Amino acid sequence: MKSLLPLAAALAAALAACSPAKQAEAPKAGGLTPIRFATDWKAEAEQGGYYEALAEGLYARHGLDVKIVQGGPAVNVPQLLGAGSVDLGVGSNPFIVLNLVQAHVPVKAVAAEFQKDPQVLLAHPGTGVAALADLKGHPILLDDASITGLWVWLKAKYGFTDGQVRKYDFNNGPFLADKRAAQQGYVTSEPYTIEKQAHEKPVVFLLADNGYPGYASMILAPDTLIAKDPAAVKAFVEATAQGWRDYLYGDPRPADALILKDNPEMTQDVLDQARDKLKSYAIVDGGDAKAAGVGTMTDVRWNAIFDVAASQGAYPKTLDVKQGYTLQFLK
Repeated sequence: MKSLLPLAAALAAALAACSPAKQAEAPKAGGLTPIRFATDWKAEAEQGGYYEALAEGLYARHGLDVKIVQGGPAVNVPQLLGAGSVDLGVGSNPFIVLNLVQAHVPVKAVAAEFQKDPQVLLAHPGTGVAALADLKGHPILLDDASITGLWVWLKAKYGFTDGQVRKYDFNNGPFLADKRAAQQGYVTSEPYTIEKQAHEKPVVFLLADNGYPGYASMILAPDTLIAKDPAAVKAFVEATAQGWRDYLYGDPRPADALILKDNPEMTQDVLDQARDKLKSYAIVDGGDAKAAGVGTMTDVRWNAIFDVAASQGAYPKTLDVKQGYTLQFLK
């Protein structure tokens, strides 16, 4: 489960730093356009499509020399983009994009690799919790970013109250110790690790399958790069889409080898089960992607995301959500 750090200070720094002068010109390697791409967490299966595109040479065949800059708990992708330290990066959830718009940071989502946000709420079995609505009144462990993100939707839909929130610091211990508690997580991660720790299968509620409209694993690009080299952005989007298809339905071993090299704490069994869940839950190729292809986004989905957030006062209703994304690089 990746930590989505609070963005206020980072966005302020990004706004101050984001200018064409900050986008340093790098020499082309063998005629390839260099792209520094920042992920939002340590190397894992949830980034498999990016690593597959790199390992298979898909980026190179699209004219790009891509370097993946591994994320982690101390890495803030919007700040890196705003400062010009990287060229492209992963936006973990739509609230990052809306925060960028609100802060007038010129960065846009150009593709959404996850049509479903993998966010889940987990509950203990045998406690009478059979649906998300049953969690009303239960303590719910959330990190800071989720409180200003998906919690807005949960309150709006289920009538949950802020008094239910407990601090989640990416340690499963408090959840395992309290049978009434629920905990956030990723469908590809926490259910498996909790089952290994507690020897019981938690009850899993994938928010996307309960109406949560958010995208995830979005490719973010500064407006300066979009204007200066749209061909490079399009090439990255197209190669990444093929990378995801190959990782899920072809041979994942090239990507897995790079992931394990970048993140020695990762294990093959975790990669295997995460990849299986990406497929079984149609995280990458479900929804609109069935017809429009991997990475697709629509105005309808973005408006639905924004309407929920604005209705709860998270953003002014006058915010122009279209400043946060572009469909120009999608089929």
